This record gives sequence, structure tokens and C-alpha cells, in this order.
Amino acid sequence: MNIVLINPPHTAIGSRVPDDHLPPLGLLAIGGPLIDSGHQVRLVDAEFGPMPLSVLVDDALGGDPDFILIGHSGSTSAHPTALKIAEMIKDRAPGVMVIYGGVFPTYHWRDILAATDVFDFIVRGEGEATATALVEAIEMRQPVASVAGVAYRDDLGRPVATQPAMTIADLDAYRVGWELIDHRRYSYWGGKRAVVMQFSRGCPHLCNYCGQRGFWTRWRHRDPVKFAREIAWLHREHGVELINLADENPTSSKKAWRAFLEAMIAENVPVLIVGSTRADDIVRDADSLHLFRRAGVIRWLLGMENTDEETLSLIRKGGSTKSDREAIRLLRQHGILSMATWVAGFEDEGFRDLWRGFRQLIAYDPDQIQALYVTPHRWTPFFRIAKDRKVIQQDVRLWDYKHQVLHMTRLKPWMLFFAVKLIEVAVQSRPKALARILFHPDPEQRHSMRWYTRMGRRVWFREVWGFLARDGRVTDGPTLAEFWGAPQDAEEESMIIGRPARKPAVVIEDQRRLAG
Repeated sequence: MNIVLINPPHTAIGSRVPDDHLPPLGLLAIGGPLIDSGHQVRLVDAEFGPMPLSVLVDDALGGDPDFILIGHSGSTSAHPTALKIAEMIKDRAPGVMVIYGGVFPTYHWRDILAATDVFDFIVRGEGEATATALVEAIEMRQPVASVAGVAYRDDLGRPVATQPAMTIADLDAYRVGWELIDHRRYSYWGGKRAVVMQFSRGCPHLCNYCGQRGFWTRWRHRDPVKFAREIAWLHREHGVELINLADENPTSSKKAWRAFLEAMIAENVPVLIVGSTRADDIVRDADSLHLFRRAGVIRWLLGMENTDEETLSLIRKGGSTKSDREAIRLLRQHGILSMATWVAGFEDEGFRDLWRGFRQLIAYDPDQIQALYVTPHRWTPFFRIAKDRKVIQQDVRLWDYKHQVLHMTRLKPWMLFFAVKLIEVAVQSRPKALARILFHPDPEQRHSMRWYTRMGRRVWFREVWGFLARDGRVTDGPTLAEFWGAPQDAEEESMIIGRPARKPAVVIEDQRRLAG
């Protein structure tokens, strides 16, 4: 079959400002198994430009595809664009099957299928096995009800879903379709040829705001030696210089992560690695940190989320301010940059709370900071906590963690916005931080900090301009539950573990008819 994968142009500031672009790992991960199943597969990456939607649709429909698969890593904020693309495709070529996947459609499949008929199928959860099985079922004219992990409209137009798919136990069983991209077009870290990869999927921790933990259902990791070997191959064959790990928590298993570090050192390739992990794991792995830098790790993003112990308890982060500070100290001691994430809006903060958070961040002394806003996801337990709070930002394209979404009673939006912007400036421009940017003894670290500072400055001014002139907000919006619907935390896990559940009676009956 002729299949086109579409990476929609994303509206988030982080996508529009940098000159660098990273390849869409999720689509490449689905493309590899489809190619190996004998299908003709092509990627249209509309992030470059960004590509106008009319040009994108012309490109996608060139060659008369049988299927078009749409997905994006930032799937909540990308949904309006994905919907528009599907509408334009169906208007031009109503016979083309449009399949939609990602975190947002995995959980919002009922709403999406009830509101529009431009998506023929939705893949729920991991897509490597499910997308391939779905395409082959349609090609062979088999009942799609026999394919686990999909949603569609039945003969009466009602949204229905098959049983959840099983998690992929062996992540090395499906390869990434690297041949779908021209590696020369993708870069990060200030022009270094780069790709996104995953050593692991999922997270064993119970942070109640995380929109990814339940999607992956359980934590699993790739074979450490095979993963290091693939990175070395990408460097030697395609000149890849940097790996951006998309893992939620790659260091969950100290044994597996150490095996990967040792395998990377043995490969002896000059590849840099950036990613994210928990501060607790850095403290736990203090005796292994000497291997991190030798293996190529140059920056870790530490998901601290907040500097207040009560807030950390509310969101079930499980960390502590003591371990956060120690993790940053340990990383610096071993020549690794630290980036601290700090999220506003978990609770109804006031200026006193923001001031306390600012002072704590200064005490942490991170190399870099990302200041974000809480973005509630309907399938997380935090949604239930926040369901009665008002929504002030109703443009879902701006639900990208860089825009305030939820109303706060003690601070008007402009107060919170400019307080957060001032915190960013103060933390990044303190004398210690400036000295590292200008005089760090490691030239690679100097390059990375100067690149991040230049990009961060552009993003900062773009955010201020957007707040003042472009981003619309409402003063009396609906509650979160009225905006999205009832909480879905009972359905947080998108897939099942172990043996598959019994097939629904309708599926068994369909198979009996085929057999008869």
C-alpha cells in the first residue's frame, strides 16, 4: 500500500523560534514496521518553513496514497492543525483513509469521532504494531474490530473502540525508519546534526499531572548494547552528532542505564546526549556519574516542577528540594549541564509564593531554567483536582506549557506572566550564570550555553509580544470539566500488560462469519 506520514506544522513558540528542527520520532517509529511489512512509505514533515497547509496537502496527496497517517508529539496543541489537515485531505480526496494517532487522540477518541468524520481511524497507544495491523486488516478486507488498540465509527456512525492493545514487551522488535528522513536537514544544539531517540518508554513514578505516564502504561527499556550500537551507526553512516532522548525517565533502572553508558564508551563515537531524568536518580547514581560525561551526556533536564514541598506532595512528585539541589551540584561536579523545570499554576499562588520559589531556584543554582505553566490533561488524576478551576485560554493550540491555561484568583494573568518572565531573567542573568556562559573552561559547554541563551532570548521576547498583542484570553471562561468533559483518570493506562483480554463478542462473531 502507498502510505504517507504527516508531521503537522506546530504552532508552539518552541517550534517557531529555533532555527534547528528535530525529526518526528513517533512517525519514524511507525514508518519502520510499515516499510518492513512491504508498504511504500513517505514522510511529509511540515515543520520546515513551516509548510503552508495547502502546500502540505498537495505534497501529501501527490502519488495517490491509500493511507495518510497524522501524528505529532505535542498532540494536544497540534490537534486543531491536524483536524484542519484531515478536513482538507477529505475535501480533495475523500477515498483516502486518514488514520490519526498520538497521546491526545488516544484519550479523546470519543469526542473526536463524534465531532467529525474526517478521521477514519484512531490508533490508541503505541502505534508500531497497531498501525501495521490496521493497514493490513483493511488491505485484506478483514474486520477492523479484530485489531486491538483502534477506534472508529461503526455502521451507525457511533464512536467505538476495540480492546486496548498490549504494550510492546520487546522495544527492539520494531526498528525506526531512519531512511524516511534526510539527516542533513535536522539539527539541534546550535547546528549539530541530531535525531530523537528512546532508550525507554514510560515511567514507574506516580506524578499525578503527567500526561505521558499512563500513555506508555509501564516502564520498559531497549537492550543497552543494541541501543548504543544504533547510536554509533547513526554517527558513522549519517553523521549524527547529538541524540535528544525522548524518554520520560531513562535512568529508572540503574543497572540497565549503566550498561548503556559502558556500551557507549566502548563504541567510542563523539556523540553528545541530552535528555531528562529525576533528580532523585542522579543522587542515587552518584557512584556512576563519572561514566555519564564519558558516554556523551552533556545536559540533563531535571523535572523538578516546583520548589515548594507542599506542592510537590500535592502533585505526588515524590522528590524533595534537598535532592534537587544535590542533583544539580553532582551534575556540575561531573561536567554536565543542568536544566531545571519550574511550573507555575499547580496551586493558587500569590506573589509571596513566587518570591519563595524564585529564592529557592537561586539556591539551586541551575545552569539553565525552563519556566512553564501547568497544562491539565483530562486523563490524569490532576485533572480531577483542577476540574472546577476556570479555563482562561480556550485556544487549544496554545496549550503548550508556555501559556497560562487555568485561572488564578490571587494573580491576574498579566501579574503571573510578568512575574514568571522576571524570574526567568533573574535566574539566567545572575553573575554565576553569566560567568559560566562567558568563561566556562569546556568549549562544548560554552557553545551549548551560549546557544541556549540566544534561543531563550528570542523565545522570551516572542512570548512577551504574544501576550501583549496576539494571545487571546477570557476573563470568565468555563470550568475545566465544562471545557473538556468528565475526568478520565480511570482510563489513564492506554494499553494492557500481559496476556490479551478476551475478544468482544462482536469480534468473535465477525471472525466466525469469515470462517464460514
